[in-house]
Amino acid sequence: MGVIGYGLGVLGAGVGIGLAAYGATSGMARQPEMQGRLFTVFILGSAFVEALALIGFVATLIAQ
Repeated sequence: MGVIGYGLGVLGAGVGIGLAAYGATSGMARQPEMQGRLFTVFILGSAFVEALALIGFVATLIAQ
C-alpha cells in the first residue's frame, strides 16, 4: 500500500516540476532579460519539489 502512495507522490512531484518548467520557459520567452532570475527561482522550486518527493520515498521505506 505504501508503494502506491509513493507512486502518487512522485507523480505529483513530476507534475510540479513540469508546471514550473513551463512557467519559467514562458517567462523567459516574454522577457529574455529576466532569464537569470527566472532560472534561479526555477532551480530553487525544483529542488523543493524534489526534496518533498525524497521525503515521501524515505517515509515509505520507514513505514515498511
